[in-house]
Amino acid sequence: MSHPFSLRNKVGIVTGLANEDSIALGCAQALHEQGAEMLVTYASASDEPKVLPLAEAMGYPELLPCDVQDDTQLDALFDRARERWGRIDFVVHSIAFAPLEDLHGRVVDSSREGFKLAMDVSCHSFLRMARRAEPLMTEGGTLLCMTYHGSQRVVDNYGLMGPVKAALESAMRYLAAELGPQGIRVHAVSAGPIRTRAASSLEAFDELLEKSEARSPLGRLASIEDVGNAVVYLTSPAGAATTGTLLYIDGGDQIQY
Repeated sequence: MSHPFSLRNKVGIVTGLANEDSIALGCAQALHEQGAEMLVTYASASDEPKVLPLAEAMGYPELLPCDVQDDTQLDALFDRARERWGRIDFVVHSIAFAPLEDLHGRVVDSSREGFKLAMDVSCHSFLRMARRAEPLMTEGGTLLCMTYHGSQRVVDNYGLMGPVKAALESAMRYLAAELGPQGIRVHAVSAGPIRTRAASSLEAFDELLEKSEARSPLGRLASIEDVGNAVVYLTSPAGAATTGTLLYIDGGDQIQY
């Protein structure tokens, strides 16, 4: 009998690798350690100097550029998975973006174009990936996205990303309902503040880190490794009876507001 957390012979896609602090890296490492193979994407050629040296830690996955706003590149990513394996078992969406002028301002003052761009990159791209993944998940599978509890409560300086992440969480639940009959499970992992490239764009981010760590019942912040381990659970047979889950990996930070 195989171990319930084993991902041996499982194959999939992890998106959003940017550097050694990326949640995508923690996910890819953890998935690899449990036996999974994967394609790992980064946004553009400018990221290559930072992502190529990370290949060893992830078990030397195939690394591909993928701008999620470019349907041609998204098609090429899923075509490559089909060509290599004929199926996929998981997709990890770890991508978020908002223009700084909109992110640093009030939500009420956000521009139409800035709001549309943040929603497209951070939320609708998950739907575009799910649509392409569905026909490849012939034996069921798992779709995962990353969020933060600024979607549920007002967090200073989280601003525009609050409504965007709320939309992402709602989309996750609808996908879980729609794709469940095909054996496709869908989850959102709500990590506490982690010093990723995207999070570091927030104003007063160091202050947010300090407050979250002090407030957390466990007295610690989550790491990219913690998030990766959660993704393994949700993707593995151990999580087979779960879908539509919003799983907090934040040391209990969210209960203290």
